[in-house]
Amino acid sequence: MTHTHSHAHAHDHNNTTGNIKIAFFLNSIFVVIELIGGIFTNSIAILSDALHDFGDCLSLAVAWALQKKALKKRDKFYSYGYKRFSLLGSVFLSGVLFLSSVFVIIEAVKRIQDPQSVKAEEMLILAIVGVIINGAAALKLKKGDSLNEKAVFIHIMEDVLGWISVLIVSIVMMFVNIHILDPILSLAISMWVLFNVYTNLKATFRIFLQAIPDGVDIDELKKLLESQEDVDSIHDLHVWTMDGNFHVMTLHVVTCSNDKELLKEKLRTLVEPFKIKHITIEFENSNEHCIYNTL
Repeated sequence: MTHTHSHAHAHDHNNTTGNIKIAFFLNSIFVVIELIGGIFTNSIAILSDALHDFGDCLSLAVAWALQKKALKKRDKFYSYGYKRFSLLGSVFLSGVLFLSSVFVIIEAVKRIQDPQSVKAEEMLILAIVGVIINGAAALKLKKGDSLNEKAVFIHIMEDVLGWISVLIVSIVMMFVNIHILDPILSLAISMWVLFNVYTNLKATFRIFLQAIPDGVDIDELKKLLESQEDVDSIHDLHVWTMDGNFHVMTLHVVTCSNDKELLKEKLRTLVEPFKIKHITIEFENSNEHCIYNTL
């Protein structure tokens, strides 16, 4: 039996940690501005977004810590290392945002039943600042490829879109006295957040349950491997992912080849486009019985 894997992902993990760190500090500064501005303008939409941003800050702090933890190599407790610790940040973030969204929805419904006046001009200023700060954080996370970084990016982008909405609504309310737009906007933002919470949790739990990674068609992969010279057949093929980016594959290869090292290298190169970075191969002869051949 033989295996191979790549260490090229270490630099990417360091970049991810730095990006999340910058996003955390930008978000933390803006939460303070947002809370003060929300109270001053009497805007439930701004206060709701401040609560979401506070949840983001907590999540970013946890994601930052867990991303650093994920850099640890294998030890006697975790034979594949600590890569999956980064996924816990996504779970924590989703939980915080779910609770905050439910609270905001309750408060927004109360405001719809009893609309209150808001200070549209001040809302406009806050919205401009919000788009700039959250946009800067989103740009830092835009090119991230880890699930942890993607989850944070989605939530930061929700804040950007939310502030663009606040910007539009504040301009409208400067000319038309429709105060109910403010709680309706907060409801729309919260529903959008809940939708993405569901999407992120679904992707995260698929990884924890060792589902086949997105973008990997296991039937197509099997055919590709079996089409290679010196490969008689493939069985007991399994593919899963550690963190949404680092994929793992194990398989049994029936072959009569005398140069198994060359064949191993050929198969490793073949699966690189599938983002499979750790491969364990067991070679068998055609007359050899394998108890896993029917799995």
